[in-house]
Amino acid sequence: MSDASPNQEKSFLRRLTVATQPALTRLAHGSAPFITVFALIHLTAPVMANLGGTSLASQAMLLGREYYQTSSGEKYLVLAPLVIHPLSAVLKRVFAPRPARRLASILSVTGYSAVVVVVLHYFTHRVAPANPAPPIYAVGPSELDFEYVKYALQQWPIRSFVGYTALTAIVAWHAAEGMSVIWNTWIRPAFGALRASRGTRTAAALMGVVPVATGLFFMWQEPLMVFASHAERFRAAISNSVYYQF
Repeated sequence: MSDASPNQEKSFLRRLTVATQPALTRLAHGSAPFITVFALIHLTAPVMANLGGTSLASQAMLLGREYYQTSSGEKYLVLAPLVIHPLSAVLKRVFAPRPARRLASILSVTGYSAVVVVVLHYFTHRVAPANPAPPIYAVGPSELDFEYVKYALQQWPIRSFVGYTALTAIVAWHAAEGMSVIWNTWIRPAFGALRASRGTRTAAALMGVVPVATGLFFMWQEPLMVFASHAERFRAAISNSVYYQF
């Protein structure tokens, strides 16, 4: 059997592009609102620490869990969109004959950076504390509130402030850039173009970072309100994260 000609290969790639790009765009854009809702709920808790410290932050987090930590809610409303969004974006770039934007664009850099920091955050706050082996003994959801975050802030202050603030900044900046793309792709025909400059989008992201950072500062100032045995379990769990091992 003869090999396919260059023209046939180009034709196949063109058909593949035509078939996949619209679907991948819908997957990337359609999963974004679910991630945005989760991020807003998740970040409300540290913002509330500006008003009521760690206690109010933990209460806000418990209310937020009603949305995303149900039997099916976390799988389909949080984890699935968090996987679909970056995966579809990567595949879209791979299959596109000419990517819509440079790899060094703000949207791309913050998007790929977000994958790294979100994975680290998830491991540090969900996977590591769930380890049943000693000395962690599976820190349960009822024990895992913002005292865990406060412990990290007090034991590793610079690293924790940098980590939490960087996570918030990257996600907020990516959301601000991505919202402009999604608006001008789907909503512009009905309501007109979203004419926000890069400076405006950056300022909007910064406005989301500042109250989270100040909330972390107020929690850091408070005394730790856990037993010494719990603190040792927190230390063991946090120390399992690569971010806290160097």
